Amino acid sequence: MKRIFKLENRHKTLIGMVRENTFRLFLATCCMIVGAASQALAAYLIKHVLDDIFVNKDVEMLKWLPIAILIIFLIRGVGMYGQEFFMSYVGEGIIRRLRDMLYDKITDLPLSFFYREKTGVLMSRLTNDVNIVKNMVSNAVTGAMHDLFKIIFLTITIFYLIWQMAFFALIILPLAFYPIVIFGRRVRRVSTGWQEAMADLSSFLHETFAGNKIVKAFGMEKFEKARFFKKSGKIFHLEMKSVIAKALSSPVMETFAGFGIAFIIWYGGSQVISGYLTMGTFIAFLTAVLMLYEPVKKLSKLNNSLQEGLAATDRIFDLIEMESDIKEIADPEELVTHPHRVTFNNVFFKYDSEMVLKDISLDVQVGEVLALAGMSGGGKSSLVNLIPRFYDVSGGSIQIDGIDIKNASISSLRKQIAIVTQEPILFNDSVRNNIAYGKLEASDKKIEEAARAAYAYDFIMGFPKQFDTNIGELGSRLSGGEKQRICIARALFKNAPILILDEATSSLDAESEMLVQKALENLMKGRTTFVIAHRLSTIGYADRIVVIVDGCIVEQGGHDELLSIRGEYHKLYQMQLGNGN
Repeated sequence: MKRIFKLENRHKTLIGMVRENTFRLFLATCCMIVGAASQALAAYLIKHVLDDIFVNKDVEMLKWLPIAILIIFLIRGVGMYGQEFFMSYVGEGIIRRLRDMLYDKITDLPLSFFYREKTGVLMSRLTNDVNIVKNMVSNAVTGAMHDLFKIIFLTITIFYLIWQMAFFALIILPLAFYPIVIFGRRVRRVSTGWQEAMADLSSFLHETFAGNKIVKAFGMEKFEKARFFKKSGKIFHLEMKSVIAKALSSPVMETFAGFGIAFIIWYGGSQVISGYLTMGTFIAFLTAVLMLYEPVKKLSKLNNSLQEGLAATDRIFDLIEMESDIKEIADPEELVTHPHRVTFNNVFFKYDSEMVLKDISLDVQVGEVLALAGMSGGGKSSLVNLIPRFYDVSGGSIQIDGIDIKNASISSLRKQIAIVTQEPILFNDSVRNNIAYGKLEASDKKIEEAARAAYAYDFIMGFPKQFDTNIGELGSRLSGGEKQRICIARALFKNAPILILDEATSSLDAESEMLVQKALENLMKGRTTFVIAHRLSTIGYADRIVVIVDGCIVEQGGHDELLSIRGEYHKLYQMQLGNGN
């Protein structure tokens, strides 16, 4: 029942998109009718060509029939062009809407979704699956409508010419449609598997191309090639299953059509010989029947495209209809940008089935620098990811100035927070647009001020186009220290009152770390700051250090104070110094 309800909603969505193009569809339909009627009329005129010109030797008809046929084919050409243009416009418009809806939904889904899904799979949904739907809308639906009008007009023609034989010709048609239904179901099943396999292959390619340095460093080229060949072989196997289903439908239909045409030739020929029918009438009828079977045969191929498109549509709507875990209340509060106090009240957080944080209570004052220390996997990153609601707490609450963040609008909440991560995240754009990300209309002066405060101005001015220099995919044209300072400049530019530094210097060399630390000191001034520290030697400046072990706070205090009690912090510190005492 739930599945039927979902399908109804999906159909309503697609129908709604189609209705937005009612006028263009009307014009396309008119063009299809003109095209189909002109083809049926051309078949009918064969009767007069044979009977009036070749048999009766009517000179007057010889003058007018060629002109009539020329006009008919000209009208048919105009109809075909109009049909193609208007239906393609509608089809491309629907595809654009679907693609936009898909990207809009994916972008709004919570961080947990991106950790679960593979990047290549999502890319495949936006490209491969959408293109299959495009093929369905632009070709299958258009072709089906066009062929339907052909069938209607040609059926009228054959009934007008010889109604007795027309009945027999139409008896064959339901039998000819049988393979369309049977093989179409198989094509849809196989197509779903093929699309999933293509998504898996896209994900594999994304991983191996992005990580090619590691593949080469570990000598795993042969291994990765074998994995690719296996995935490619699976796609080939599914393709061949689809080919078999598609290829079988045509010969089965040809066989049925052969029976019908053989009977018509036998029966109609005998009628012509007996003098009951003229040769022109019979040939015109036979031509119309041959034309009639052609669109019926094409419907088989169009149905295959339709089934593939419906399978892709299901995959697209599975994402579009996905519910976000992070929900905003009906009338949320708007947080005002000023220095903030952040409070954790008995916070619990569960990821999947694992309890990651247990009964966390913290009160972080305005302008305080709070460092989070502990072994990897202890829950430090999970704790700071709860503040901008990348995830929601499983129990307890987080408050900003006494307001539960679940009662604040998500946009105003995230305006209060700037983040610098361990892995610099930059975009394939100019230095200027990366620093001003989120406020691209900013003045050059403010961008330059942020760059100076992040100790990035000097190296930026050394670039060929300075602030207009493109930094490449993920900042590939910059060094690690340069990338991190651009990220710090971005955070400075945002000027948010809450700052999260997630191991922002852990991957840098000593010289780069020194410059980045200076930039971070500028960034932290006057801000409520959460620092996740990889090297404990870098957080001596923190107002307070909180040690988290297995999701629980086990110690908190200043650097010297925590060393003096010789607990978990002391143990971590000694481990990093390489001294077990």
